[in-house]
Order: sequence, then structure tokens, then C-alpha cells
Amino acid sequence: MYSVAILGASGYAGGELIRFVDSHPHFEVVFLGANRRAGERLRVVHPQLDGGARLLEGYDDDRVAGSDLVFMALPHGTSAGLAMGLMERGVKIVDLSSDFRLDTPARYSEAYGEEHPYPEQLGQWTYGIPELNSGLIAGADRVASPGCYPTSVVIPLAPLLREGLIEPTGIIVDSLSGVSGAGRDVSQALHFGAVDESVKAYKVLNHRHRPEMESALDAFAGTATSILFTPHLVPMQRGILSTVYAPVARGTSVRTMGDAFDAAYSGSPFVERIEGSPETRWVVGSNKLLASFHLDERTGMAVIISAIDNLVKGAAGQAVQNANLMFGFDEATGLPSDGWMP
Repeated sequence: MYSVAILGASGYAGGELIRFVDSHPHFEVVFLGANRRAGERLRVVHPQLDGGARLLEGYDDDRVAGSDLVFMALPHGTSAGLAMGLMERGVKIVDLSSDFRLDTPARYSEAYGEEHPYPEQLGQWTYGIPELNSGLIAGADRVASPGCYPTSVVIPLAPLLREGLIEPTGIIVDSLSGVSGAGRDVSQALHFGAVDESVKAYKVLNHRHRPEMESALDAFAGTATSILFTPHLVPMQRGILSTVYAPVARGTSVRTMGDAFDAAYSGSPFVERIEGSPETRWVVGSNKLLASFHLDERTGMAVIISAIDNLVKGAAGQAVQNANLMFGFDEATGLPSDGWMP
């Protein structure tokens, strides 16, 4: 068994990490790190989980560094400093935060409006979409797990850009997300009365995941990509539905898009193309991404629709999938492929 420390164990993604690692045949949780909830029992924070008598603890450098693997499900800006010390001690890390996802200091500054504390690390962490980077992940000791919105967009678009089926600029993304995507902290905008019976766009034109999407897709396009991204908050607990509009190249058809997608993800246990439109309720609770492809010949625009669970494929599930590859296990080990519908 490989020992696992989970930092940020009191959050939504942290709870899902505990659930997956507890049922994993090769991983064992040895440390549950929390900050504000340190000293509380797991049952108080995550009553849905077994092993409720386990204690949430403040950060302990020696105990965490003594683990074989550390999952860092921490707020933005918190992981970077801790990761530096852990890397020096040879610990494998999967970081679920946004601290190491971007490839350049300039892109990081654009996304977050500040300088990165360790700019030399940007571009040095393996970007953790297993379906696209499995070979690099398998040889890595530090993986930056993608954001939930980018996961829903990059996976369906990457093979289309690689095959030249869509143009790299003029791409529009509208994404709908449940409230759990904002994390566990309470804010006025997330109160029941502010969310129920309402849908709203937020962070219009300046959401930090847009540069991440472009950073991830540039390599497949072979040139700079340009995306207009608008996220929306909808009154559901979890799930993301992304609708992508992309200008097509000459000769592109629904069939060629589907063929490119199928070829890219042949044998993938978690990525599947369907007819019609995917629904979030079909993937909630699973590590699956469902996608469909459509073409409006009148406007010359492709319409690509994808659905994921933001806490599983968009966070904890993908993190465990990365860890499986890092330790030489089948990528699907310990992960659910079935959703909870209805």
C-alpha cells in the first residue's frame, strides 16, 4: 500500500478524494489536513463518509513529507509554497489548485492579476489530463490537475484542433456549473435565495480558466488559440455542461469530428461520444465525460457539447486518475464510471 496525505480534506473535492482513496486497493489515507477545521473529526465535516472518527489535522511537515503521495486540494495561492518543500523531499504531488497549471509567468499574471511566487516552476509541472498526457503523467512526480471548466472544454476540442477540423480562433464557450464549483465557503452569492430559481453569468470576460484553456489547447493547434468564455451559475449542486461554438475548416463534417474524437480516445474508460446532447445528471458521481458533435452548415460553426461532474472528472476523480498513472496502476482503478441518475 502507498501512503497518501490529503491537504484540504475539509472541502468538497477533499471529501471526494477521501471517498476514492478509501476504496482504492493500492492507496491508504494516512493524513487528513485541514486549516480552519483542524481538530475536528471527519464525521463533523463529511458525515457521508466512513471512518468518521478520523481527525482533521493542521499541517505537519514531517508527516506529510513522509507520505508516498500528497493530494493538494487547497485554495489558489496556498499550494505553491508547500509544494516547494515537498518536492525537495521527493514526495509525489498531485495539485488540484491552480498554482501550477499555466505555462508561462505572463499567462499566470493575465489570469490572476499577480506575479507567481515561483515563476520558474510554470511549465515544469505535467498538465494532468490523462486522456491526452498519459505518457508524461506516468513518468511525473508532480502533476497539475486541470480546472473543471477546462477539462470539459479541452478534452473534446484537442483532437479537432490537432486534425485541423476547426479554426484555432473565434471559439466561443458557454458553460453551466452547479454551486459546488465555487467551493465550500459561504458567500452571499451562493445562499439558497440567491441561487434558487435563477441563472446568472459571472466573471464575464475575465474568468481565470480561459487562459488555462488556451494554454492547454495551443499545443494541439500548433498555434495560439483564442477563446471567448462565459461561465454561468445554475441552481444545481454539481455538474458542468459546456457548449462550444467553433468555426470549422473546409471539409469538416459531423462524421470527421466524431472520427477524430473516437480515434483520440479509443480505449479510454471515461471519455465517450454520444448522439444527441449529454445531460449532467448522466455523469454526476462518475469520472466520465460525455460529448456530442453537431454542425450548423448555414453558419459554418461546429457545436460541441460536453458534460462532467465538476467534483469528480473536474477535480478529485481526475486527480486519482493521474495518481494511478504516476504509480503504474490502471488509470481507472478505484474510480466510478457510472453516474447516479436519476
